[in-house]
Amino acid sequence: MSQKKTIAKAIWTLKRYGRFLPRAKDSGGTSSWKVFESSESTGKLELMILESGHLLVSQAQELLEGFSLLNARSFLKIHQKSDSLLFHMTSKGESRMMRLQFDGSNRSEAVDLCRKAVERLQEYLPIGTEEQPAPPPSTQTTETVPCDHQKQAPIDAPQAVPDVTQESVTIKHLSQHFLGLHGLSLPLAYRHCTVPPSTMEALLRLCLLDSGFPAFVEEVENKLKELIQE
Repeated sequence: MSQKKTIAKAIWTLKRYGRFLPRAKDSGGTSSWKVFESSESTGKLELMILESGHLLVSQAQELLEGFSLLNARSFLKIHQKSDSLLFHMTSKGESRMMRLQFDGSNRSEAVDLCRKAVERLQEYLPIGTEEQPAPPPSTQTTETVPCDHQKQAPIDAPQAVPDVTQESVTIKHLSQHFLGLHGLSLPLAYRHCTVPPSTMEALLRLCLLDSGFPAFVEEVENKLKELIQE
């Protein structure tokens, strides 16, 4: 495991990342797992936990997963099984799942790296293990997560959110979205606000009263435009 102290709290290399793709309500398709593998051609998969408390999964320049862990107890349940972590997220009545399998020179090392990631994640929420199940989040639906990505998805699969992309999201596409230049509907994870509603207005007023806030917003916009050109 390597560390970038100025950006990330911890970084791990992943062997595999799997995202459950539920069947849309009005489609004739079937539920399935979309799996990303680390390779020289597609790039290395990485799990990052930032100092800000954000969890990111990326491959090369693509952001595959990203959400804040600061309020994770209310929507997230994580279970460790050997060298893998199984995530079950529930937000606004919708559920989704993902699986992270850690990479190592051998199985024992991969399991050890997974345990180190669990230690970091336990700073934000309890993690279930084969010996000790994790407590459920405040809103939960019962799902059966397959042990291997080649197994079929459970019958009682969570329903897809209409018009929300299930593919990976690049930094460029995110920048275009925030600048209003790209008609991209973001995945469910991006719709979860970690700021309590009771403090939202006070936070907004504080920002507006800060004389440096307009310049900050302008600088952010300029940086987003630079990211689009990369």
